[in-house]
Amino acid sequence: MSSISSLTEKSSHFIELEEKYSAHNYHPLPVVLSRGEGVFVWDVDNRRYFDFLSGYSAVNQGHCHPKIIATLTAQAHKLTLTSRAFFSDLLGEYAQYITRYFGFDRVLPMNTGVEAVETALKLCRRWGYVSKGIEANKARIIVCGGNFHGRTSTVISFSSDPSSFQNFGPFMPGFEIIPYNDLPALAKALQDPHVAGFLLEPIQGEAGVLVPDEGYLSRAKAYCEQANVLFIADEIQTGLCRTGRMLACDHESVRPDILILGKALSGGTLPVSAVLADDPIMLTIRPGEHGSTYGGNPLACKVAMTALSILKEENMVENAALLGNLFRERLAGLSSPFIKLVRGKGLLNAIVIDHPHPDAAWQLCLALKENGLLAKPTHGDKIRFAPPLVISRSQILESVEIISKSLQALESLQGNGAVLIT
Repeated sequence: MSSISSLTEKSSHFIELEEKYSAHNYHPLPVVLSRGEGVFVWDVDNRRYFDFLSGYSAVNQGHCHPKIIATLTAQAHKLTLTSRAFFSDLLGEYAQYITRYFGFDRVLPMNTGVEAVETALKLCRRWGYVSKGIEANKARIIVCGGNFHGRTSTVISFSSDPSSFQNFGPFMPGFEIIPYNDLPALAKALQDPHVAGFLLEPIQGEAGVLVPDEGYLSRAKAYCEQANVLFIADEIQTGLCRTGRMLACDHESVRPDILILGKALSGGTLPVSAVLADDPIMLTIRPGEHGSTYGGNPLACKVAMTALSILKEENMVENAALLGNLFRERLAGLSSPFIKLVRGKGLLNAIVIDHPHPDAAWQLCLALKENGLLAKPTHGDKIRFAPPLVISRSQILESVEIISKSLQALESLQGNGAVLIT
């Protein structure tokens, strides 16, 4: 349970409600947000914060982008859902838009990110049987250790994080976990003729923004082509300009065989995800063999087209690349004894905390909150910094000052488990 002793009565009320009536499957920072605009969010006491999580990169376009909200509200007054039992006047338009945008033949629209991952896995297996000729029920998919592709029963079956899979078995077979950023391990795994696909995050976000070696993606794609195996890129968190390119795979000019998108595809307004592939892969699935009641709904289609158009109209690729470099340079320049490592691409970055206190990263995030910036630890000693891509140079510099000031709080934090902030 979160400590609420230092919160206002209003904040405490909302936290107590959530902790009493909601499942305890998250451990939020003790802040209660009520509105957002651009790079900022405000709590119920009207205190403003920089948002350096961006809904895990779902609000790349900034909170409540006016064009997205205008599209959302206008379409909501016309038609929100038909199901795929009927045609709508927007799905075909959206399908044409997004396939041309990313250069694929077809799209299969879904809702949440993990639904898109599940869809890609089914599509890969179907292709493996129908096109590659793998023996029935023998298809295998290679994945990477440290991955985070969601929390459904299938996806946790190939997680290496005990908090994701422990006491949730039995697990789905047919997956082989190899080390991330390990080409020899991939080459060995691809020797199995039953392998249909290789699924990876171009940069592992939840693992702490792990950036692979230069050339890893391009060589991995080449290995897959040689083995007649599909290269599946989960760009749900790394795509849509986040890393300083439209897709993280673009850093090495890699075109996935199956591309998975989500999160910022709606600018953070509603769940929208997509799986993109060419005809020889996508058309292996026929009517009735996969679907979703809400997938491709008119509201989502209209919002997604606006969200994608904004990425280009507002030069978010360039802004993420330029300000990401500035952010990492300024963080490295702090020369803090508590920052062990700074890493990332574009505006997807992380620091690794060096401190004897077991909860130092959490305590630092609490100090950041007190100083007006919201971020969240991952895997204990790592803190992700991923602001909306509409952030400006001056706001980056102001944020670095907040981080610098907050780091000072770790000086009085003892390594014996003493708590600095509650």
